[in-house]
Amino acid sequence: MDNKAIPAIILLLLTLGCNAPQQTPSRPSSVVQQTQAKPDSLFPTTSQNFDYYLLNLSWSPEFCHSHPTAAECAQHPAFILHGLWPQNLNGTYPQNCSNAPGPRNPSQHSDIYPDPGLLKHEWRTHGTCSGLSPDAFFTLASTAFHSIVIPPELIQLTHQISMPPEQILALFTASNPNLSRENLVLSCGNNYLTAVEVCLDKNLHPTACGPIRSCRANTVRVPPPQ
Repeated sequence: MDNKAIPAIILLLLTLGCNAPQQTPSRPSSVVQQTQAKPDSLFPTTSQNFDYYLLNLSWSPEFCHSHPTAAECAQHPAFILHGLWPQNLNGTYPQNCSNAPGPRNPSQHSDIYPDPGLLKHEWRTHGTCSGLSPDAFFTLASTAFHSIVIPPELIQLTHQISMPPEQILALFTASNPNLSRENLVLSCGNNYLTAVEVCLDKNLHPTACGPIRSCRANTVRVPPPQ
């Protein structure tokens, strides 16, 4: 027998071994669970003793008229975030619920509150009643604020106009199909638009507003944001 000859069976085995599919290591179950888990900061840290949130959007020309040096006014926005406020369906609302300190790094939330003083006020007055940690509360406020589409008719104003409150709110429902009239309230002062408020549940879904006072003027004046 020729020693240099390789038996056919051995050659077949070597060929199969070279072409055998390689198995990809499976992803550890702990990694899958980690990516699906929600950060603890998103869950309430204490009980949430209120019914819904009131998202207050201040019309910047009126806010900046009385706060001309406010950091929020530097870029002449249309609406600015005043706050996300816990409310009750009976018309009451909790305030100043604890002395818990605010966020360790307030600048982390400067996109919605460039003024640290306003951030501090909003946390002390309203955030402490949310049942959330400071960072979770302001993250929720930012999410709520950016979820509302501001009507282009208001953003693009170049001169002062007058409109009935219901017409202004109709612009919001047209720009936000998920909103209905029962989710909205308009505030005014001296017949000027001061704010539009949106009622949201604790998961930021639109919900019916409680007995919140709304503007009763026939028309309100709306100065341009620029």
